Amino acid sequence: MNNSSRKKQFGMNIGSASILLVFVILCLVSFAVLSIVSANADSKLSARVLERTTAYYAACNQAEQSLAGMDKTLQRMYASCDSEEAYFVAVGHGKSYVIPISDLQTLQVTIEILYPESDEDTFYRITAWQVLNTEELQ
Repeated sequence: MNNSSRKKQFGMNIGSASILLVFVILCLVSFAVLSIVSANADSKLSARVLERTTAYYAACNQAEQSLAGMDKTLQRMYASCDSEEAYFVAVGHGKSYVIPISDLQTLQVTIEILYPESDEDTFYRITAWQVLNTEELQ
């Protein structure tokens, strides 16, 4: 009777070790799958952030080019006008640019036109440089 009880204990230990091994392998596989899924999601998010950042800076570059053109135009108008009143009649008091970033967002740049004391002074002051949502986000 002693031998049979030893055999049962020995068989019981092999089964518990196998169950523990299967459990550990399942845990490792689960963590590996979760790591892959998380890395894939992070990769997709990084790609979207890169796309959005690139689009934003492309819109900023376009706005800067528009402002450079506006600066040259204001300088020509300043040189051709003989008074502050004539200058503001010709160019107005402010301008606004709306540049698309994506289907959902635009970059709005608003400037206040100034009358400079000399050719070296600035011709405008940026009053707004902001990203606006064009549609409701869901």
